[in-house]
Amino acid sequence: MKEQPNMSYIHQLSGGDKEFEAKLLSVVKRELPEEVNVYRKNIIEQNFTEAASNVHKIKHKISILGLEKSYEYAESYENELRDGISKSDSGFEEILKQMLLFIDQP
Repeated sequence: MKEQPNMSYIHQLSGGDKEFEAKLLSVVKRELPEEVNVYRKNIIEQNFTEAASNVHKIKHKISILGLEKSYEYAESYENELRDGISKSDSGFEEILKQMLLFIDQP
């Protein structure tokens, strides 16, 4: 079963403050696509140390979107990249696609 991005963590953080939720989601919507593009560029160029840093940044957004198992996957993948390996790239790419689809919803 695949995890789906959700607003539960954001709701938890906000304590029902809709303005806070909207601001936090707008930050994710603004930053995530850019961070994903930089990550993908580093993977293509096999710059795994930089890609690991990109994954580290993206992990925060994974957490914000309530993806607990995906966060653990990203943590493991980040360590893999630091060791110069990118075999878990396709799984991480799936997580990114789900997140990007989620934030593109109106």
